Amino acid sequence: MPQVYPVAIAWNWEYDADFVTLLDGACRARGLALLQVTPVTLPSTIAQLNAGEISLHMLLDRAWDVDESFIPIADVCRARKHRILNDRPVALRAWDKATMHLEFIAAGLHTPHAIVLPPFNDRPDVPLPDLSPLGAPFIIKPAMGGGGSGVNHNLTTWMQIQHFRQEFPTDKYLIQAKITPRPTEIGPAWFRVIYVLGEVLPFWWNVHTHEYRTVTSEQERRLGLAPLRDVARTIARVCRLDLFSTEIAQRSEDGAFVSVDYVNDPIDLRLQSTAVDGVPDATVRQIAQRIAQCALTQPDAQPMKIDQDLPAAR
Repeated sequence: MPQVYPVAIAWNWEYDADFVTLLDGACRARGLALLQVTPVTLPSTIAQLNAGEISLHMLLDRAWDVDESFIPIADVCRARKHRILNDRPVALRAWDKATMHLEFIAAGLHTPHAIVLPPFNDRPDVPLPDLSPLGAPFIIKPAMGGGGSGVNHNLTTWMQIQHFRQEFPTDKYLIQAKITPRPTEIGPAWFRVIYVLGEVLPFWWNVHTHEYRTVTSEQERRLGLAPLRDVARTIARVCRLDLFSTEIAQRSEDGAFVSVDYVNDPIDLRLQSTAVDGVPDATVRQIAQRIAQCALTQPDAQPMKIDQDLPAAR
């Protein structure tokens, strides 16, 4: 019989260490074994999976996007119909801002007015669109960019657009209107919302410092911020990811909650206690507990003996 691990995490970023520690603790508290797959243990783990010596029930792979050698782990799990959080085909679709823009609109979500342009290499001389609905200045961003790469916020002319399209010439681009958030006594109504396996965690978001501040239940009630949860759940249905964040602003002119940065995956789970722009420690712990709890409630999850030693990453 294979050794069964109800939860596995593949990781190769040193700053994920705190999250992995919290996930390990959350699993142990529920009597579940966590398998850590690192660059050191990757070859042996793949060999054991292929030989049927180990079996995984739930996999969170936070490594494949920067190291393709991790991809076979998910491929085996997918073939055996094990659960994969943010599986690669789903993630690749969700990363495409042009696709998400159109699907958000189809789902009834508010988005900034945007124009989607084809890759420069495919159509360098695309006809000049009507830019007037965008206002000025406007934003340009590559459809598959992440972490702010390739994003420019202060464009005013078509010539500038054509210039920036060449930065990533094989990528589609979005030309997006700027959103002015509603002012509140807490600050601008600009939010980052984390979604994890059905749970919605809203935060005030500083677009300059990238600092999280928790939206309290009193603020949510008094300022009418409950729609943040509805928007996040709709986004989850559209993108089909299990763990992601999104940026939502409440527009000043009409109070609408607008999805301004559609889907962020993988999300940065550094602790706020170690990085100013990290996620609050309690929230990272909550995310770990949510994953472990969902693994526990899977029908094929096998609790371990509490005193059983777990393999750790080396």
